[in-house]
Parts: sequence; structure tokens; C-alpha cells
Amino acid sequence: MVSTLKKLLTLMVFLVCLSVTTAGLFAEEPTPVPTETTTQEETGHSSHGESVHEELPYWTVLPFVAILLSIAILPVASHKTAHWWEDNNNKLILAVGLGAISFVVLLVYGYSHNIVHTVFFDYIPFIILLGSLFYISGGIVIKGDIHATPLNNTLYLLIGACLASFIGTTGASMLLIRPLLKTNSERKHVVHTVVFFIFLVSNIGGSLTPLGDPPLFLGYLKGVPFTWTFKLLPEMLVALVILLTVYFVWDTMAYKKETKKDIKRDDKLATPFSIGGQVNFIWLLGVILSVAFLNSNYIPQINETPTLGFIREAVLIVLIGLSKFTSKEENRKFNNFTLHPIQEVAYLFIGIFITMIPALELLEAHGKELGITQNWQFFWATGAFSSVLDNAPTYLTFGSLASGLLTPVGSTPLTLGQFIGNVQAEEILKAISVGAVFMGANTYIGNAPNFMVKSVAEENKVKMPSFGGYLAYSMGILVPVFILITFIFFV
Repeated sequence: MVSTLKKLLTLMVFLVCLSVTTAGLFAEEPTPVPTETTTQEETGHSSHGESVHEELPYWTVLPFVAILLSIAILPVASHKTAHWWEDNNNKLILAVGLGAISFVVLLVYGYSHNIVHTVFFDYIPFIILLGSLFYISGGIVIKGDIHATPLNNTLYLLIGACLASFIGTTGASMLLIRPLLKTNSERKHVVHTVVFFIFLVSNIGGSLTPLGDPPLFLGYLKGVPFTWTFKLLPEMLVALVILLTVYFVWDTMAYKKETKKDIKRDDKLATPFSIGGQVNFIWLLGVILSVAFLNSNYIPQINETPTLGFIREAVLIVLIGLSKFTSKEENRKFNNFTLHPIQEVAYLFIGIFITMIPALELLEAHGKELGITQNWQFFWATGAFSSVLDNAPTYLTFGSLASGLLTPVGSTPLTLGQFIGNVQAEEILKAISVGAVFMGANTYIGNAPNFMVKSVAEENKVKMPSFGGYLAYSMGILVPVFILITFIFFV
């Protein structure tokens, strides 16, 4: 474990240094200053600061489709493919192979800037943030084994969902999933509990603050006030009440299926909760404060020199080191902590981040052709794409579409911050925000904590549904809830 962590820390430091160096080289490229007669083609840059490129053909999304199908099919196709898939190194081979195809295609079509931005300004900060939350929370031990009754499990999910808005869906998921699995370890029917945990704690619970979920944090960086997301409370409450009610009924029926022997064992082993490794709460708070304040809102120079933003990642790496040296190793052993889940996410998502660039580019180029003008359409379109694409850039893409819809012809496009105070614009922004956050729960890849929770559960001998099996849960449970939310709030 120690040697593996040293390798992980070394890799993270290397990634930060590489990011600063490479991104700095690209940032120093001279950009011609456009005059009144200078066209976009003459400057060599688009309105987004990207170099001139050809429009991507639709077939360029095939590597992205291939990686999604691999995640869905390989674990269940046969015993041989399932065994092959268990090895994280094989996931890395697949992700890098498909990512390399997209990499070459993007270079050929002139999208080198997008590759650099995605890898160095999206993927690396994404993994370092997840890694810090994952490792630090792994040093917090919540001991005890309360009665695994439907009421206790429901209250646990409610607490986790509320906590997710303040320490992030990843932080709350990694902090609470192991104690929940421990509490339910005497029971045989627990898969549905983990699925609802993903629904509520890993996704919907992160609705109330920019710290809760990456799309809302991007909105905050684009000028949306920190407290504006509290306006999403009604939508969140409706979802929580319905899903917790469904869960309570479901778990009550599942509880009745447990054997008397298992119930007696659960009663016998029940002990009150206690918390160890409390020092990690300080480092967890450090992560939250770093995300909240080490950004362009508080350090304006980052806008001019983007590489300064890696100060945040450097601080996060330091916090990982502090957690290691101030925590007892026995705490992580008690949690059955390994780096396997974060490795799985890191390996798969490097392929996902690169292969989804063509999908996002085509969505941005042709999004207006979808004819999205109504609140409910923004809700469902943002949510549908957030289910399979990274929900953060999807949020920004549909925010851009909304800006084009709301901005008078010939005027400067509205920023997301300028949506605030405009009733129509705020309603659209709410639809986009709720769609991005809520519907990240639809698939394992909709939000990073989903995959991490799945991996931790499987490490603890819980046989989780396949990609398609999980989709059946979300289509049967979440989609009806989202339809109801549509009629209540967005029609």
C-alpha cells in the first residue's frame, strides 16, 4: 500500500509539472490581434480561442461509442471477458487504444488545442481532485454496526444526500459507502441499497452548492452566485422524498426476505457508531476550501495565465501527503482501503475524456439544430447527454445554447452570470443545472463517484449490476421521477 501510494503521489506531482510545462508552452503561442477587417480564418482562432479546424464528421464519435459498449458488454459477455475486465491494466490498454484513435483523428482535423485543454485542464485536475477526496476520506474510520433496518438505511441515505452538497458527491460517497456496506454486511439483499446510494448521495444530493457537483462549480466560475444553487432545493426535495419513499418500501420487502439467522446476527453484532482518523476532516476541509477559493474568481491572474490554476492541484497533492503522514495505517486497513477504485476511474476516464471530444464538438456545432427552446427540453437534453458524457462540459454547452437563444441579434452573448435576474434565463439555467446533476445518475459513467462506489461495493463482495443492469434500475426508477419533476417545474 505504501509503495503504491508513493507511486500515485509521484505520478500526481509529475502530472502537475507536465501540465504546467505543456500548457504553458501552448499558452505562449502568439495570437494575431484581429483588426476590423481580420476574419476568424485570418487570425487562426475561433471565438473560443481555438485554432482553425475542419468540422468533424459524425463517424469520429465511434471510439467513444466503442468505449461505452466495452464498459457495458465486456463484464457480462462471458466468463473469459469478465475475468479479463477485472484487471485494471486491461482497462487502461483499452482506454489508451481507443483514445489514441481519437487523438490521431483530432490532430488530423486540427483539434490539437482541444486535446491539450481536455487532458491538462480537465482530466488531470479531475483525477487529482477525485484522488484527494478518495484517499483522505479513506483515512476516516466510521466504526460501528447499527441495525440494518429499512428505517436506519433510509435515514443514512438522507444524511448522505444532505452532506453531498457541502463536501461534494465524491467526498460524501467515499466517506459513507464503506460504513453503509459494513452495516448491511449481515444481510444478503443489499444491491438495491448501493444503487439508491448512487442515485441520492453520488448525484442528486450534490444540488445545493457549487461544491456539490462539477457542473455547478463551473457555473460558479462563470459568474453564477454561490448561493443561487439554493434555488434548486424544491427540485431536490421532490426527488429525495420520492426516491427515499420508494427505497424504504423496497428495503422493507427485501428485509422480510432475510433469514432469521442473518437478522439475529445483525442484532447481535450491532454496536454504536464511533469515528476515528478525525484529523482527516481537517484535510477534507482543506480540499473543499481549495476548490472554493483557489480559482479565477479569487485569483484573477489565472485568467491571464491558466497554468497558475495548478496551484490548486499542488495543494491537493500536499493534502494527500498530510493525510498519509498524520493517519494511522490501521484505519485504512479497517476500511479495506485499496487504490483499485481510483485506478479504475483514472484508467477508464482518460479514454472517455479524449474520445468524447468529437461528441462534444459535434453537439456544440449542431446543438441548435436540435430545436431546443423550452425549459423542459433543456432539462431532458442536458440530462440525456450528461448520462453518457461528462456532465460539466455538457452543462456549459447547453448554457451556450441558452445564451444564443436569449441574446438579441447583434448583441454580445450573455454569460451565465448575466442569466441571474432575468426570470426566463434563470428558469432555463435551473433546467440545465437539474438535468446535468440529476441525470448523471442514469449510468455508471454519468458521474465519477458512480463508478467508484460500484468498485468499492464489488471489493466488499457485493455483486453489482452490469452496465445494462444498472441502466434498468435507472430507467425504471429515476426516469418516472424525472418525468414528474418535468411537469411540476419545467412545463
